[in-house]
Amino acid sequence: MAFDSRNKVKVEGGMASMTDLVFLLLVFFIIMSTMAEKNTPVELPQPSETLDSSMENTTTTVVITEEDMYQIMLSESSKSNNPFGVKTEGAAYEQMREFLIAEVERTPEKKVKIAGARKASYEAVFQVLALSKARGWKPVLAYD
Repeated sequence: MAFDSRNKVKVEGGMASMTDLVFLLLVFFIIMSTMAEKNTPVELPQPSETLDSSMENTTTTVVITEEDMYQIMLSESSKSNNPFGVKTEGAAYEQMREFLIAEVERTPEKKVKIAGARKASYEAVFQVLALSKARGWKPVLAYD
């Protein structure tokens, strides 16, 4: 006694309606992307001049050249003791280290601004950062 039903119902999803929906979404996004404004103006905050000028008065700047040589630009408080403003020109790290320690310890805020050339090595910048961390100074990285 085999009971077979003659009216078998097949449950299958129709793909035609799904294809139509995807096509309509594609057309919608193509039309919307052509109608969108190309150059949306974005206003970014500008740096304030008061922060930079006040920092320059109390910060000793270490400039790292492309040849990984160090130049120290003295802070305003140290320039009174040394009228030249630049003490070391093109010094290696070992020569610059002791002078930098003496200069930064004189300043009240103990900040070191590190300005490196684009082609300066990471090692040269890291040496000054490591010295700053070891001495408890506040390093500030300058960039263009």
